Amino acid sequence: MTAALPLRSGKPKRRKHTKEFKQEAVKLARQPEIGFARAAKDLGINENMLHSWATKLGKEGADAFRGHGRKAALEAENERLRRENRTLIMEREILKKRRNSS
Repeated sequence: MTAALPLRSGKPKRRKHTKEFKQEAVKLARQPEIGFARAAKDLGINENMLHSWATKLGKEGADAFRGHGRKAALEAENERLRRENRTLIMEREILKKRRNSS
């Protein structure tokens, strides 16, 4: 009698790559003697993913690959300024009411 093989779920687990890995992969792929196809094959990743990493790195620079829930510096600054603006508007309304009630 043989032991039953464990059942595998339909989807393979997603691999997570570090920011440094992605940056180095793009750097490798951009070398003329290597290119995207060979770099992707050597690294064991999909060539399309490598191209998307390169595009993202080109657009966002240092803010690329910041991870889930982490905002780019400009987005965080924009959010902070919006909060500050709401506070200032409320304070202004309070001062207006005080001035009109006197």
